[in-house]
Amino acid sequence: MSQDKKQRPLEGIRVLDLTQFLSGPYATQILGDLGADVIKLEPPQGDPIRVVPPHFVGDMSAYFLCINRNKRCVAVDMKVAEGCELVKKLALASDIVMENFRPGVLERLGLSAEALRREKPSLIWCSLSGFGQDGPYRNKPAYDMIVQALSGGMSLTGEAGGAPVRAASPSPIWAPDCIPRSQCSPR
Repeated sequence: MSQDKKQRPLEGIRVLDLTQFLSGPYATQILGDLGADVIKLEPPQGDPIRVVPPHFVGDMSAYFLCINRNKRCVAVDMKVAEGCELVKKLALASDIVMENFRPGVLERLGLSAEALRREKPSLIWCSLSGFGQDGPYRNKPAYDMIVQALSGGMSLTGEAGGAPVRAASPSPIWAPDCIPRSQCSPR
């Protein structure tokens, strides 16, 4: 049997992808590679990384393309009631919701894991956060350069005796941060 005809292990699983930038899109891409039906929601203007330079395929950033294959993308304005209602319907029609908003954002929109699980107890909810859901840095962003600086990774690059230098692209030493761990919570 050819690889194309083999059933992939996550076929029949629907994932609602509410993530942006690197960690969440990479994680949901892997789920899509394994056969999950991934629906990626983006703001009306699109995921910000659609236009991240330096490389493009047509008008689409290579960065976006490299971490968003095997997904269906839908633009939704979560700042309006109709948009939140659509997100709720999609979440309740999904097996897994993965998000990487700062803690408290979805709660303010009425889209918390607790609220949605009251209607669908089997919903698996995965929250990715660079600094966790609580603690002193919980509301801080965790973009690549910030993580490289705080972890000391920048001290490993550049010239000997010189100033720290940001690695040009996310390094394999950051890969564990791209894979969900303790914040994934089945009910």
